[in-house]
Amino acid sequence: MAKKRKWVVTTSGDRPMKDVEKDLRDCGFEVSDVLDAIGCVNGSGDDEAAEKARSIRGVTDVSPEPGDIDVGPPDAPITW
Repeated sequence: MAKKRKWVVTTSGDRPMKDVEKDLRDCGFEVSDVLDAIGCVNGSGDDEAAEKARSIRGVTDVSPEPGDIDVGPPDAPITW
């Protein structure tokens, strides 16, 4: 079984977000958040679902969700 990862999908705004969301679900992508105001969709799926998502009209990018970000305490010399 393929390993699922979290992904961030960026849309172009050329299509209604509901249509893009439906197409993402149809290709095996599990949508968790639709951020309509900024044109992004968060969700999970295996690498095959992400590759299919990249070919959906209205999708401009599919990237792995960044890992945990820790800004550390206020006096930390490095914040990433």
